[in-house]
Amino acid sequence: MMEQQHFGQAQLGFDLGHVPAVQCYEPNRDEVRDDLHGILDAARAVSAVTLWDRRTYLYNKTVFPQMSQWLPEDERDQLCFEFFKELERIELLMAA
Repeated sequence: MMEQQHFGQAQLGFDLGHVPAVQCYEPNRDEVRDDLHGILDAARAVSAVTLWDRRTYLYNKTVFPQMSQWLPEDERDQLCFEFFKELERIELLMAA
């Protein structure tokens, strides 16, 4: 009778040895909070004279909600509400 061969990962060239567990990164919430408040303050300071360029506008519009995901839900929702209210104002200024 023929001996059955078993092909494991090592036989197929996939033996990577011990692979450590993936470590998750969780930022410091106080730093995230400070950064978000800084962006929000900058948005509030935008005027027809100190208008954001399109790149800054798009960057902040993308990054702000992503960063806010690290905060508790109620705080995140309030900050996003305030930020997007400012973005609406900035969009009107940019359109003028």
